[in-house]
Amino acid sequence: MRLTLPLLAAMIAPTMTPAHPHVFVEAQVTVVFAEDGGMAVKLDWFYDDFFSLLVTTDLGIDMDGDLVLTAAEQQLLDAQIAAWPPEYNGDLEVSQEGEVLALAEKQGHQMTYEDGIFHEVHLRPVPVLPDPDGPVQIRVYDPTFYTAYDMRRPVLIEGRDDCTVEVIAADLDAAYALAARLTDGQDPNAIGPDEYFPEIGDAFADTIVVTCAGPL
Repeated sequence: MRLTLPLLAAMIAPTMTPAHPHVFVEAQVTVVFAEDGGMAVKLDWFYDDFFSLLVTTDLGIDMDGDLVLTAAEQQLLDAQIAAWPPEYNGDLEVSQEGEVLALAEKQGHQMTYEDGIFHEVHLRPVPVLPDPDGPVQIRVYDPTFYTAYDMRRPVLIEGRDDCTVEVIAADLDAAYALAARLTDGQDPNAIGPDEYFPEIGDAFADTIVVTCAGPL
């Protein structure tokens, strides 16, 4: 069983608040440039403390409440997050010139438990950029808006010093208005975990624009 945010949320949904979104994550985005010119996006996810507590309870880890995992507990956690199901895209979208780009398999995937908070980290290489001289757009979001990602600032750049980052904030008023139109006027904050919610998580997502002085 894969320990993805959506799956974990579904596992413990009966104990969660009946509202959209259900899980809150702080996301640190780091754009990584390799010496050979390759580009990747490193994601650090910091789960909210309530969800982290529910996960420890569900998995039966840190039952002594000392906020430290034993070797066996860490091994269980590692086993749970080792594989993603084929349909899961990692809640990451990288695009250029309006085209969503294919991403390579994750690298360096691990999860740690720090001060009562789960911290998941992995790297997603971008194999091909259609325009090596053009800007790249990055968005982190759950299409179902089951999970809400709050962007940590600043967005980080590694491997180059000639790139700039612009973060275009999502229009949340417009996003919630869209949700209301598509759910017959329901307040998204009152829609339960098992009720229909349109796949409009992208409307709630900030957009990162990375522009470099030379080819990417």
